[in-house]
Amino acid sequence: MKTKKLAVLGLLSAIALTIFMVENQIPPLVPLPGIKLGLSNIVTVFAVFFMGAKEGIAVLAVRIFLGAVFAGNFSTILYSAAGGALAILITVTVKPILKPGQIWVAGCLGAIAHSVGQMGVAVAVSGTPGLLAWLPIMILCSMVTGCFTGLCAQYLVKRGKKLWKTFLP
Repeated sequence: MKTKKLAVLGLLSAIALTIFMVENQIPPLVPLPGIKLGLSNIVTVFAVFFMGAKEGIAVLAVRIFLGAVFAGNFSTILYSAAGGALAILITVTVKPILKPGQIWVAGCLGAIAHSVGQMGVAVAVSGTPGLLAWLPIMILCSMVTGCFTGLCAQYLVKRGKKLWKTFLP
């Protein structure tokens, strides 16, 4: 991997981690467990659409691991990893069929997949299938937050092409 590309991935990972840590300090907008804005996913979706799938996966993996380390809550790593894995899988899968003005769709679908992954882990860990009753509410909230993060990533990709090309590989 070229040094410049590695430096950019480090920078994107640091930005995603910083956004994640700041967002963790904000009180929940909705008083339901497992629901937050997911603003750090803007960076992940941007990385997938601007740099590529491997780069997006790398940014996500670093953010999940270091987020658990810095937040001091390793119990959440299972939830984040399962949700993140499904979200990045969906994002990478839909990337080839989306036009540049449809990146928001990847954000929305990725957020839904993240909720499904988190709920799968919650049911597996707790042994309580009744938790699935929350899934429709989580999916509805994910649609809203995912569209927002996807639109932000779309804006960054679309508006910043000249700027990004000056320092991104």
